[in-house]
Amino acid sequence: MSVVSGALLAGVALPAVGAFGLTAKSTAESFEDIPGEFKTPPLTQATQIFDAKGGLIAKVYERDRTVIPADQMSPFMRQAQVDIEDARFYEHGAVDLKGVLRAAGKNAESGTASQGASTLTQQYVKNVNVEKAGEDQAAVLEAQRKTLGRKIQELKVAIKLEEEMTKDEILTNYLNITFYGHGAYGVEAASQRYFGKSNKDLTVAEAATLAGMVQNPSLYDPVRFPENTVKRRNVVLDKMVENKHLTADQAKEAKAAPLGLQYREPQNGCITAQAGMGFFCDYVRHAVKQDPAFGASAAERKRFWDQGGLNIYTTMDPDKQAAAQNAVTTKVKVTDSVSAAATMMEPGTGKILAMAQTRPYGLDAKKNQTVVNLNVDAAMGGGNGFQPGSTFKPIVAAAAMEAGLSPVTEYSSPNKLEYPTMKTCAGTWKNTDKPKTVVPNESASEKGPYQLKEAMARSINTYFVQMEQEIGLCSVKQMANKLGITTRASGKPLDEVPAMALGVEEMSPLTMANVYATFAAGGKYCAPTAINKITTVDGKDVAVPAANCGQAFSDSTAQVLNTILNGVTADGTGSALNLEGDRQIAGKTGTSDKKRAAWFSGYTPQLATSVWLGGPAGGVEMRNITIGGKHFSEVFGADGPGPIWQLAMNLALRGEPKKSLKMADIPDPAPKTDPSASGSTPPSAPPATTPAGPQH
Repeated sequence: MSVVSGALLAGVALPAVGAFGLTAKSTAESFEDIPGEFKTPPLTQATQIFDAKGGLIAKVYERDRTVIPADQMSPFMRQAQVDIEDARFYEHGAVDLKGVLRAAGKNAESGTASQGASTLTQQYVKNVNVEKAGEDQAAVLEAQRKTLGRKIQELKVAIKLEEEMTKDEILTNYLNITFYGHGAYGVEAASQRYFGKSNKDLTVAEAATLAGMVQNPSLYDPVRFPENTVKRRNVVLDKMVENKHLTADQAKEAKAAPLGLQYREPQNGCITAQAGMGFFCDYVRHAVKQDPAFGASAAERKRFWDQGGLNIYTTMDPDKQAAAQNAVTTKVKVTDSVSAAATMMEPGTGKILAMAQTRPYGLDAKKNQTVVNLNVDAAMGGGNGFQPGSTFKPIVAAAAMEAGLSPVTEYSSPNKLEYPTMKTCAGTWKNTDKPKTVVPNESASEKGPYQLKEAMARSINTYFVQMEQEIGLCSVKQMANKLGITTRASGKPLDEVPAMALGVEEMSPLTMANVYATFAAGGKYCAPTAINKITTVDGKDVAVPAANCGQAFSDSTAQVLNTILNGVTADGTGSALNLEGDRQIAGKTGTSDKKRAAWFSGYTPQLATSVWLGGPAGGVEMRNITIGGKHFSEVFGADGPGPIWQLAMNLALRGEPKKSLKMADIPDPAPKTDPSASGSTPPSAPPATTPAGPQH
């Protein structure tokens, strides 16, 4: 103790009169300039995520803190904290010599280090060092080490801070950084946590309660140890009387008051979001952490997210979210062996309007909860995706129209077809299987010739394989790339194989919803976006990434797609899925091999929605199965996900104007003739092999 006292007396005890011995080279590094980020460090704060109408989706944080200025703090709070922690704060410099000598004497008498002598400024410096250490536990322990060297370093910084900041500024910063227990950092979060009100509205008794907790938030925890807390509160009130900041009568009245807790458990993360919104919240988190707009490296983006203090205004339309959530939970029970997911997008903008799924967001598997977002790719918090089946066929049609084929192009479309040789971007694909792999149509009656409109309406597999052969696999892959499909949902590259036309490569509902939104937008592709705007807590705008829209294919191709996909819903496989008000719609059914996934993706001019139905892990064969209380001998796109799409769209579009799709004039095909006269003769009867690829 004598060594410490000597060091203090020699160098730092009297900063007010210029005793700056610690600037000598023998003591430590120069501290002539304290960095601005030390004086007012960027404190971690809570981030709030809002929907497109300003409703709060969730609050997320590494540390629950809301930084507030001095004029939003209770005067009682400021005074109580000073009186109990450092009563002479406004009288001494960075070091309180009287306090040091008093503590030294008391400790010498007791033979223990029972009293400290740190000023509020010194405590603030230590808290800043702890804050800067973040989640690095070694750095936190280093910042908290009680050694002579650490004390001297803190003293040096404290001296300089007192030269460059006012006492009021230091106190304000201290009250914003300090930990008050139960995950609450700073007085505003603490006031909300324990009393359910803003700090400026605290009574003197409530302010004294919080001020007393700082010394030991565990021992004076008002939730677990209210008796300890009351005793400590009353000590604070006595200190306020002693320092003439309260009268004895005021203190007596405050002591008589109950604790009056309105405790709120910490609510953090997407798990606290309203029903069904947790997955969208989680998508926003992934978007921020992965987009270079928020930092050049993954580490920078993580720091940006962890720092918090953001107001993130998203694209989620709460009404459409409610519609999608209603549909997936009405038609599929959470206890079913299968689940459903639906993504809604606004054509021509890239805005994700809704993201819903049957299984709720959470960690309790016994309640069928999951944190896997079945609407999105693995990289964005999803799974490995699901085979989209025949909902991929319009992409082949788009590639064909862009390659110059006519919408009345006709193929023989036999009932079964050996996969033919096809050109790829790098060479040639050949059917080398023995026996050769065969693609069948869904039923024995489905045999050509067919033209595009009827082939799409009836989802004729062999037609699209022949179309794919004519334009080449490279054209299909390139069109998929233009529509945002650069990989499978798992992140694996797309394979250039003939079964690509039949949707065997796994996709997410978000990917397919955006494809159909591009169809609805006249070929205008926009990258999916979930964020409209971000501001900091002090009102500054943060740049957000644009949707990067561009023309994926021509408007004339889009009109052809509108026409043939409208045919699917008019008199094809989706003919039962009409919407209220006789709205004009277009869409496509899809069912994967062995009925492990079923889809319906469709749109009106102002809304595109993709619905998937299947086992969350992809392994449920939907035959002889009960879903949502209804028995299915086997599930197809039109009768499984189709009604979910229909309900979601009806709910989402109520009250919105009815708009028409731009259509192409495609003549109906001539009556069918013998297949041998169609210009393409079907092959001889192929060997019996396991059918490859999805069906309707």
